Amino acid sequence: MCLGIAALFSANAQDKNDFNPIQTGVNSLNIAPDARGSSMGDLGAATDPDANSQFWNPSKYAFAYSQAAVSLSYTPWLRSLVDDIFLANIAGYWKIGSGDNQVASASLRYFSLGEVTTGSEAIGSAQTLNPYEMSFDVGYSRKLSEKYSMGVVLRYIYSDLGFSDSYAGDNSTGASAFSADISGYYTTYPIIGRNECQWSWGWNISNIGTKVSYNHGEDPAFLPTNLRIGTNFTFPLADYHNLSIGLDLNKLLVPARPRENDYDTTTPDGQREYLDALENWENMSPITGIFKSFSDAPGGFNEELKEIMWSLGAEYSYNQQFFARAGYFHESAMKGNRQYFGIGAGFALNILRIDASYMLATAATSPLNQTLRFTLTFDMDGLREIFGKKR
Repeated sequence: MCLGIAALFSANAQDKNDFNPIQTGVNSLNIAPDARGSSMGDLGAATDPDANSQFWNPSKYAFAYSQAAVSLSYTPWLRSLVDDIFLANIAGYWKIGSGDNQVASASLRYFSLGEVTTGSEAIGSAQTLNPYEMSFDVGYSRKLSEKYSMGVVLRYIYSDLGFSDSYAGDNSTGASAFSADISGYYTTYPIIGRNECQWSWGWNISNIGTKVSYNHGEDPAFLPTNLRIGTNFTFPLADYHNLSIGLDLNKLLVPARPRENDYDTTTPDGQREYLDALENWENMSPITGIFKSFSDAPGGFNEELKEIMWSLGAEYSYNQQFFARAGYFHESAMKGNRQYFGIGAGFALNILRIDASYMLATAATSPLNQTLRFTLTFDMDGLREIFGKKR
């Protein structure tokens, strides 16, 4: 079912013989949870830290300005197709110790696939299901110098997409997995002309972990292990006015599934080669798959480049209270064909920040078109200031 959602994007591919998206389980792990990052075209490896950095780059937390923050996000997903799929996410961090260089963080995400009816009511085998995927993680980040930090995250994943059918003898169960992230963040403040700017770089390798299987160990699927690298440059336009421009590059560190049309299956030797390649792919360990993902494309280096997704976005801020954002996300038509613009805005008070984003797909038939996201962020320093004044 989770792979079926990804297959929706194949309709716009120009040559079906070349269409070869990376297949993984628990695809919802790579859906951007918050309105800020999604409004800039799914960008966040090197932007300023906020409560949702757990998804983009947890090492950014070490440079957060506030002592602590908590964020709540909600995304109605694929609303052009159905009206009951959604992603809910809560994330936050807390600085620990007295040196302002260590941070503990956590996040919880829940992806509901809505209500699904299987079987046939006519023969009395219909079942109503509510499949879902969820994950919970905790992280730790630390400054290693005045300009560089690193972070690690440990994650538990549970995906319940199966059902039990006593008539067919199918006893599918939910799948559990464990994964880890490792990341780094570097920021500096160069002087350009008379202005102090900010230039940051970041990287994050996420979801390095075990495979998932919904059939008691049969047909295991890779987690969506992802490499994200990005940079962000901020410069002042005038007093209280800042503009940030960022670029992210993403690549799934998962080997491509062998395609039957890449082998001469009209001959016994070609059939055997394909089946051997498929068996090797199914039995490949996740760590081996990470290294294999850089050299497994049938088309060589040119096809490897097609596996790189990129995001380009900008954020304008006035006095760190009002924000306007826009960006673009691009994925090769041969690897999924997700191409869309993001726009959004935000407004911040002492305690609360409200962000919203809107997605505009380049293809009107894309199920991602007109996707909305909403995020509320609570700043603990703001709460402390208010209660301190009351006292």
